[in-house]
Amino acid sequence: IMGSPWEGSSTYAGINGADTCTQYIRSVSSRYSGYLPDFDFDIFDEFSGCDYGDCATKHGDREFTFQSVENYVTDILDAGAIPIIFGGDHGLSYPQFKAFAKHYGGNVGLIHFDAHMDNCDTFGSDPYARCCPFHRCYDIEGFNPKNMVSVGIRGPRNHYKALEYAREAGASVITAWESKEIGIKETIRRAIEIASDGTKAFYVTVCSDALDVANNLSGPNDHCGFTTYELAYMLHECGLNGCKGFDFMEVLPCTDVHNASSHGACWMAIYMMSGMAQHMLKEKEQKK
Repeated sequence: IMGSPWEGSSTYAGINGADTCTQYIRSVSSRYSGYLPDFDFDIFDEFSGCDYGDCATKHGDREFTFQSVENYVTDILDAGAIPIIFGGDHGLSYPQFKAFAKHYGGNVGLIHFDAHMDNCDTFGSDPYARCCPFHRCYDIEGFNPKNMVSVGIRGPRNHYKALEYAREAGASVITAWESKEIGIKETIRRAIEIASDGTKAFYVTVCSDALDVANNLSGPNDHCGFTTYELAYMLHECGLNGCKGFDFMEVLPCTDVHNASSHGACWMAIYMMSGMAQHMLKEKEQKK
């Protein structure tokens, strides 16, 4: 478990503070165990884990920070562990996923939960802003965007060219509206199928605003999103199907007096890890 406490270019006035997230998430995490009565299963019967700390960051120094993030994730993967990452500006998902893709020779999938496509070529003069990471991911060496799917996209804060560009790159999109119509079980089945098609492993990245604003009190006013149950269900399914890396980004504690979103980040990670641990148990039983 690692933290990426960084915030780059501000793309929405008044919504900032992602660089403070890790201290709040750690603080509230002390309330929780790895046991979920939903499945009568304890993560730590199968997993061991540790807090690898925050990667080194320098405010205003994007190049240093992104390399530090990539190095941290590489260390975790090279140790044979699964990275569980909390952040932080969603721009950091680019170096996080880049390290993941390198580890598996580029033959990976990516499931992206978000209200927004975040695939702008640049924001002003910044090609690494929080609205740009997936444009950068399309171009990672060895990665085929046909194995990427963005889930939960919705609302009038998306650029009208964003979906068109994703599809031109070969990536798939399941909007929030479509997901509500087909249901979360079919949504995540399709997403996992796309990310797993011929790949060695897949990674899941979550922007907190994949959740409806009613379930994400620290986030912007993005309505018509997922409930915490819907997102937890889909993340658990990702874990059950062998997800090997996870980040939860854009927690903004300074706008959330009760730290509801920090608690939510912990809950979502625990449901994901529970699925991962159950997947590991199943693999062990199959080898007997």
